[in-house]
Amino acid sequence: MTDQAPIADLAEFTPGAGTARQFRDALGCFGTGVTVVTARSGDGPMGMTANSFSAVSLDPALVLWCPAQRSPRHDIFAEAPHFSIHVMAEDQQDLAAGFARAGDDFSAVDWSSSPEGVPLLSGCLARFDCARHAVHDGGDHSIVVGRVIRAALRPGNGLIFKRGRFGGFTDLL
Repeated sequence: MTDQAPIADLAEFTPGAGTARQFRDALGCFGTGVTVVTARSGDGPMGMTANSFSAVSLDPALVLWCPAQRSPRHDIFAEAPHFSIHVMAEDQQDLAAGFARAGDDFSAVDWSSSPEGVPLLSGCLARFDCARHAVHDGGDHSIVVGRVIRAALRPGNGLIFKRGRFGGFTDLL
């Protein structure tokens, strides 16, 4: 490693209020999978699209996701004793986009309930049914850690989000 100047083709900046858009654009360079998280609210089923999903631990089985604190749905998910994280399939872009806009309209969604009463969406690639393990402060988001009590998966291609757009993944083989 040398003490040379940054690579010329990168526009370096310090994250802050004046560079929020640049920071979001830089984060958007990292392609992520797309999930829809569901929970049961006092008013019925609720969903939220999230790309902030990650594995935490295999033993015990823990995963996390990060809802924005400014979201009107934040408290429902941060306080839910149980929730399910659905990994979206490549053909579920409309479903993911719908739950990004509004979370309480399940009228056109094929779903059932888990034994804990959590909405389970049909057609996803994988699902992680969770009991709330911990909730941590994460700046303008909360870090919700779930203990996985059940998981399911099927073959197929996943839905990807990168640079503000949905897309698919093409196998190179």
